[in-house]
Amino acid sequence: MPLPDSRPTGLEPVFALATGNGRAAIAIMRVSGEGSGDILRKLSGKLPPPRRAALLGLWRDAASGEDHLDDALVLWFPSPNSYTGEDSFELHLHAGPAVISAVADALVEAGARPAEPGEFTRRAFMHGRIDLTEAEGIADLIASETEAQRRQALSQVDGALSTLYRGWADRLRIILAQQEALIDFPDEDLPPEVEEGLLAEIAALNDEITTHLSDGNRGERIRRGLVFAIAGPPNAGKSSLLNWLVGRDAAIVSSVAGTTRDAIEIAIVLAGTKITIVDTAGLRETTDPVEAEGVRRAMFHVEHSDGVIQMFEAGDAPDFLLPDAIAVCNKIDLHPAPAVIRDTPVSGISIRTGEGLSHFQATLETKVRALTAGSGGPPLTRARHRAAAEEARTSLEAALRLDWPEMRGEELRLAMRALGRLTGEVGVEDILDTVFGQFCIGK
Repeated sequence: MPLPDSRPTGLEPVFALATGNGRAAIAIMRVSGEGSGDILRKLSGKLPPPRRAALLGLWRDAASGEDHLDDALVLWFPSPNSYTGEDSFELHLHAGPAVISAVADALVEAGARPAEPGEFTRRAFMHGRIDLTEAEGIADLIASETEAQRRQALSQVDGALSTLYRGWADRLRIILAQQEALIDFPDEDLPPEVEEGLLAEIAALNDEITTHLSDGNRGERIRRGLVFAIAGPPNAGKSSLLNWLVGRDAAIVSSVAGTTRDAIEIAIVLAGTKITIVDTAGLRETTDPVEAEGVRRAMFHVEHSDGVIQMFEAGDAPDFLLPDAIAVCNKIDLHPAPAVIRDTPVSGISIRTGEGLSHFQATLETKVRALTAGSGGPPLTRARHRAAAEEARTSLEAALRLDWPEMRGEELRLAMRALGRLTGEVGVEDILDTVFGQFCIGK
């Protein structure tokens, strides 16, 4: 986090609606920044006790009793014990659009300005209330749609990643100090085990970062959701399976081969995880240029998905399966399904009768859990985290290869800088707009 003497002071007051638009009983307006107390006094005539709700009348100018705006539940949060670390307050208003608009106008007249996206959380970061990984966790928590996303984001908000990354930085700081001692006292005849111990510590930290990076992208998968492509020849029942999975007629079903020519993507929740199911064009040789483009797109989705559901008709089983595909044999009411294909179990189903569908769903859920399961440690959730951790690992590996103490020390400093960017302690100005620009206005 920023050093205490580098934290901003005297930021102008900003305001935003913290609740969503639309018909509701209550709307919450948040205000934060220097002079927030004066603004609240102008609107309500006084400050309520800190962190205790008070029902107060709001006026455009309370001293003169000009223009009664609303009666609101008011909460006052003096610095530094607020979300942003600044003086701030909340107004729990009646949610009529006219009320919200009138209060916003009064706040502008009192000296506040509308907040930018993510500005409240950015100020919390700037005042040392949270670090970058916690800020990103807040954004993910607001955007979470599934239980898996909620749990992962809440863990990040609670500091799971921060604790891990700061622990690495603390260890690296000690390693760097030991390395500096070897540089500063080259003639002190330090025993060889000092350098051996130093190298062992570097290797141990490097191994931990490597393990963290080798998580199969489970954190990113949970955050964005998984993608499964349904692939196979025409008339295998791919569109029918999509419709069954999503519980509605999302794709056209026809006995005419080649009905599906473009990819159809539908999102569902399965095993607590967001899943996008992609129904693709039937895979076959064709001279129709439109269908051929559909086949090309189908192969693109197969290559870039997290998992593949490979379908075929009973009595027409393929000789091979796509790598790691879930094999599904449809129309087992007409012909029996093979038990396995090249050591891969086959799920036999009949979409017409419903036979085998519950077993197939269980198989799919098992695959989803396998793709999102981990060792129990906090996972990487963003490409930014992965890039910084990769950079730190690269520098540590370079340090292990170097015998010259000064060069090794420089690589350790580069590793420290990379770890500092994870939590926002160093070198983050170029990424702050990206991190906080994803927030809604009131956060």
